[in-house]
Amino acid sequence: MHEFSIVTALLEMCEKNAKEHNATKITKVEIKIGKLSGVEPHLLESAFDTFKEETVCDGAEFVMHVQDIVVRCQSCQSETTLSKNEFTCPTCNSTELSIIDGEEMYLMHLEME
Repeated sequence: MHEFSIVTALLEMCEKNAKEHNATKITKVEIKIGKLSGVEPHLLESAFDTFKEETVCDGAEFVMHVQDIVVRCQSCQSETTLSKNEFTCPTCNSTELSIIDGEEMYLMHLEME
């Protein structure tokens, strides 16, 4: 499970941000996960809850926003949010799509004390 290594990197980022802002505790960690990121949200949450203990994030709320897949059709130039992993333009049925959003994972927001 690569979610454990992702959480390790996330906790390191939290520690770094806390030090930069002279904070001793992080109370909320908010992330955005794309549906095509390859990350399983429930496994990531479980890993975060396990590894946050005895870190600056101990007791922190973990909020995940799952980002749908947003594409731009190269044929008709329409932008669409896909509800399924069916990569066909709903406007013109073209398969010439570029992914605009939904592949990444971002640390969006931290609340610190």
